Amino acid sequence: MRSRIATRPAARAAAHRDARILIVGQAPGARVHASGIPWNDASGKRLREWLDVDTDIFYDASRFAIVPMAFCYPGRGASGDTAPRPECAELWLDRLLAELPAIRLTLLVGQYAQRQFLGGARKATLTDTVQAWREFGPDVVPLPHPSPRNQGWFKHHPWFETDVLPELRRRVSRQLAA
Repeated sequence: MRSRIATRPAARAAAHRDARILIVGQAPGARVHASGIPWNDASGKRLREWLDVDTDIFYDASRFAIVPMAFCYPGRGASGDTAPRPECAELWLDRLLAELPAIRLTLLVGQYAQRQFLGGARKATLTDTVQAWREFGPDVVPLPHPSPRNQGWFKHHPWFETDVLPELRRRVSRQLAA
């Protein structure tokens, strides 16, 4: 059975020219696709906890630019949602990013964003890339997807919570205070 693919964008990017923090995610899941609000699900709740920000700050487009690799729900696959459709990023991403001159911190959530932004600097696996977060400098942080489906990953990689999250929170706090 073929997965259903949306024919119109449902989840919008939320971005303002003054935003200092860019969050690049995958593509909206079914709930986000239906609501049109990025990160309006359990993954978004966890992401906001990681960043130590409340909903009002998170959705303030002058602080956080929220951009997906694709703007429509890509459909269901065998082990979750299918990959974002590549033509979406090819069509919109560079044009959108050109309108965000104030970005000082980029958070790459999941392997698709990491592949697009890190290119050859990306490691062999998402785990290796996230574990090498220090290599990407103070302005880029690769993150796993905060999905509840990744509970096993979080359990097997406690260094993420003890090493990455405190520094992520410091970097976010510094940009929000600037």
